[in-house]
Amino acid sequence: MAVSVALRGVSRRYPGLIALDEVDLEVAAGEAVMLTGPSGAGKSTVLHVTGGMDRPDEGSVEIDGKELRPRDLDGHRRRIGFVFQRFHLLPALTVLDNVLAPVLPRKVDFDRRERGTELLEAVGLGGRADALPAELSGGQQQRVAVARALINRPGLLLADEPTGNLDSVIGREIIDLLMSLRERYGMTMLIATHDAEVAANGDRVVRLQDGRITSDQRLTPSGDVLDRLGGLRP
Repeated sequence: MAVSVALRGVSRRYPGLIALDEVDLEVAAGEAVMLTGPSGAGKSTVLHVTGGMDRPDEGSVEIDGKELRPRDLDGHRRRIGFVFQRFHLLPALTVLDNVLAPVLPRKVDFDRRERGTELLEAVGLGGRADALPAELSGGQQQRVAVARALINRPGLLLADEPTGNLDSVIGREIIDLLMSLRERYGMTMLIATHDAEVAANGDRVVRLQDGRITSDQRLTPSGDVLDRLGGLRP
């Protein structure tokens, strides 16, 4: 089930760098929000604090209206999916076992192989369950990574430059796949991207610069991609 997300006055500092500076961001359940901006703007840090992989120095993160506290982090991480720019597949494991990897060490209330097989079908790789990652193209490997991110049926999917290592045609296929899976499985999405055409697929485009939100634009369902982005273009 899709969840709502709220960052309230979130700041995150590293030595010599302010990654986030009092960021306020609300994402409704089921919404797809695209995070744009130059490298170092804070896009990845928004994903990391939202996903519980990093903790803000100030402010709070709320999931479905409840503040995310340190004791909640393990459970929270198990209920979200994360897709990276690099695929991070385990080369010695088959495609299916890569999809199952996040739940292999844990007791779950579903049949692992049945769900993994279903997800491979959903991402268009139903016939490649026994293949090794090296036998797949880059786009196919990213599809495996997407299926792996969904193994727990997350209510929130975070994606950090999911098309960054792919050519424009394959990247388009991946973003179309993510949007279709959002509808199929009912997820909220936060996607960081440099690509204007990728960003144009969201419900909103939030631009960051130097750790601050500089614009937040809701996109209409129709219109040319660049027209939709308007002033958010670099």
